[in-house]
Amino acid sequence: MDRDSAETIALRALGWLAGNDELLPVFLGATGVSEAEVRARAGEPEFLASVLDFLAMDDAWITGFCDDSGLDYTLPMRARMALPGGDLPSWT
Repeated sequence: MDRDSAETIALRALGWLAGNDELLPVFLGATGVSEAEVRARAGEPEFLASVLDFLAMDDAWITGFCDDSGLDYTLPMRARMALPGGDLPSWT
C-alpha cells in the first residue's frame, strides 16, 4: 500500500472515530490530545498512525470501523504499516 492510500484510510478512521460519541473521549484520554489538536494534526502522518494504533487496541473497534466503511478487516493494519513507524517489529 502506498502512503497516500494509507493516509486516506487513516483519515477515514479518524472521521469514524470523531463521529463516535462513546469512543472519541476514550481516544482523547488515551492520547492526551484535545479536540482542537485532533483537527490541527489531522494532516500529520504520525498522528494518523496513532489513530490506527488506537483502533488496533480492540478488535471490536477495528471491525466496527471496517464494517461501517465497507473495508476489508486487513486494510487498517496494512495502512498502518505504510505510515511512519509501521515498519517497526512487533514484539508481541
